[in-house]
Amino acid sequence: MKLKVIGAISLLLALFFIVSCESETSIEFKRYYSVGAEIYQTHCQNCHGANGEGLAALIPPLNDSLFLKNNKSSLACYIKSGLKGTITINGKAFDDAMPANDLSPMELAQTLTYVCNSFGNKLNVITQEQVQADLAKCK
Repeated sequence: MKLKVIGAISLLLALFFIVSCESETSIEFKRYYSVGAEIYQTHCQNCHGANGEGLAALIPPLNDSLFLKNNKSSLACYIKSGLKGTITINGKAFDDAMPANDLSPMELAQTLTYVCNSFGNKLNVITQEQVQADLAKCK
């Protein structure tokens, strides 16, 4: 009987350690991503679409990881301050202005983590600290 109890306790401990082996980075990513999805739905989806497809020639898609990757340090500024002027995505020029959005640095980080890891993009977590550093450089 004592051996069965010890065996059961050992099995439970082993399962606990297997389940709890998720890294802090993975947990942080999931937190940012899930909240970012909600913020995207509230503030961005109406224009950029549920699947980041944009709107014809008016609103650019968000599924061009090359544009996002090449402009990663400017993305928080684009959302916070708005974006004016022509940008080219997938060889297509977009010239409509994007309005400014008054999201906090944490909300920006969460939203950018979602966008930069959805719609075919895989750019990892964008932290609040990164966003704050990027916002300090906005022109």
